[in-house]
Amino acid sequence: MGSSAWIGIFFFALLLIPYGHSFYLPGVAPRDFQTGDPLPVKVNKLSSTKTQLPYDYYFLNYCKPKKIMNSAENLGEVLRGDRIENSVYAFQMREDQTCKVGCRIKLDAESAKNFKEKIDDEYRVNMILDNLPVAVLRQRRDGSQPTTYEHGFRVGFKGNYAGSKDDKYFINNHLSFRVMYHEDPKTDSARIVGFEVTSNSINHEYKVWDEKNPQLVTCNPSTKNIIQGSTVPQEVDVDKEVIFTYDVSFKASEIKWASRWDTYLLMNDDQIHWFSIINSLMIVLFLSGMVAMIMMRTLYRDIANYNQLDSQDEAQEETGWKLVHGDVFRSPINSSLLCVYVGTGVQIFGMTLVTMIFALLGFLSPSNRGGLMTAMVLLWVFMGLLAGYSSARLYKMFKGTEWKKNTLKTAYMFPAILFAIFFVLNALIWGEKSSGAIPFGTMFALVFLWFGISVPLVFVGSYLGFKKPALEDPVKTNKIPRQIPEQAWYMKPVFSVLIGGILPFGAVFIELFFILTSIWLNQFYYIFGFLFIVFVILLITCAEITIVLCYFQLCSEDYHWWWRAYLTAGSSALYLFLYSVFYFFTKLEITKFVSGILYFGYMLIGSYAFFVLTGTIGFYACFWFVRKIYSSVKID
Repeated sequence: MGSSAWIGIFFFALLLIPYGHSFYLPGVAPRDFQTGDPLPVKVNKLSSTKTQLPYDYYFLNYCKPKKIMNSAENLGEVLRGDRIENSVYAFQMREDQTCKVGCRIKLDAESAKNFKEKIDDEYRVNMILDNLPVAVLRQRRDGSQPTTYEHGFRVGFKGNYAGSKDDKYFINNHLSFRVMYHEDPKTDSARIVGFEVTSNSINHEYKVWDEKNPQLVTCNPSTKNIIQGSTVPQEVDVDKEVIFTYDVSFKASEIKWASRWDTYLLMNDDQIHWFSIINSLMIVLFLSGMVAMIMMRTLYRDIANYNQLDSQDEAQEETGWKLVHGDVFRSPINSSLLCVYVGTGVQIFGMTLVTMIFALLGFLSPSNRGGLMTAMVLLWVFMGLLAGYSSARLYKMFKGTEWKKNTLKTAYMFPAILFAIFFVLNALIWGEKSSGAIPFGTMFALVFLWFGISVPLVFVGSYLGFKKPALEDPVKTNKIPRQIPEQAWYMKPVFSVLIGGILPFGAVFIELFFILTSIWLNQFYYIFGFLFIVFVILLITCAEITIVLCYFQLCSEDYHWWWRAYLTAGSSALYLFLYSVFYFFTKLEITKFVSGILYFGYMLIGSYAFFVLTGTIGFYACFWFVRKIYSSVKID
């Protein structure tokens, strides 16, 4: 079987991985429940796509258990703003309950104000049962799409009731839960495979309040009809009394435990993903054709002609890329900074590649809450070894002498920029009293990972890199630099760099839409097979466009290719940031100033990392290309 066939089989297997249900939950063991077993419901953050500021569930005056206990959270959950705690909602397996009273609360001025603000900002309440997030059924009116879920239920709503002139605020204080389970007929045990909720607003009434056994006029547990008589919604206002109630019903389901996340995960349109892949492949084929033309025709002819030059007179008449052979490997301006950025790019590349491999195998599925973020942070730390090694190898080739200074820059520059932006954003989140603010302990842990593990690994990698012999240039460098002729307008650095970033961005922008949607619109992203293929296409596109433009630059006798190779592919990050601006104004409904700063701050961090990654790919592709062509010609 040919190599192309194996490549085809490999990519086909990648596409199947997101749909292989057995891959969803590695490391998350199923739990078997018997009839009557307790099913504790946990509460998570309050979230809103309008503000992007998560809040602790008990930030609002909801029913509180006697003792609030936090569940053990990993680093990724804390960074995402998850705050998982116990609640007053308690179920028994396969035992329906009707009109259970959670608590009775009298709203004070602050509580009413908080509820109204969260209703205005369309906040949703997130709960968890057996590691499944609560969901609200959403079905299209035309029936063209299968039933899908919305994550969490709304805190309340604002509307006009009973002919009142002004809009009033109403709280969803009655929750109807439905728990789906898959039964094992042999053992009579069952596994939770679904957790749905329907929220309502009911102004509950009672005759005499009995704290131990409250009886409501509007909600009679002895009948199947939950709401008796009054369907007046529960208004939110100062001194209003709110009674929180809930029902729970159990329903047998044919869905197996390994497939219970399907409804949450497979909500994206696969046809659009296929279009993304085809679009990216067309760009790659176009670029590959150009590279093949340069390599097979132009470059091959150039090398053959150069190697046939016999006399010195003919050698003096040569033009094109061979003419600059004495300057092409001259160290660039700010060579130390280039080494730092290349080393950091290798670190990001290593982190991204390993993260995607783990995601493909299913270890970072949404069921492993916070796993993806935790893996990225830890892998970034351990990839410091690669950063130090690659930076040192390049720095030694440039004949640098201050290797300790170069290593310190590699260890501190990129993380310091990210940490500075992150610290400012975290201060803004803290000022809004959001649970998204990183606690002091977590901040200390991040600093420890940076200084305690990443920095030493960068030094170890740098030491190993400097022990290696320096890379030798294929040709000798002249002592006096050659004058560069006047360049055509289309070969000027700014124009060339900006043009170079368009195609790499074009290869990924469709998939970028789904990634931004999952981040900012509270949806799950799990099509890692598609994502990995797009990532491979991005690597090829960055490499090919940089090689093409680098060849044109050398043919015009401009030998300053080091930084331009990096910036050519890296400029795709500029288009990524511009697309994020477009996405902000067309898809999001963010109105708060702080929320807007958070969005652009985090997108700036993402775009900066994308710049370093793609720039490094372009640099190494051009580095290999230049060494290859100059080692193929005879230089007198």
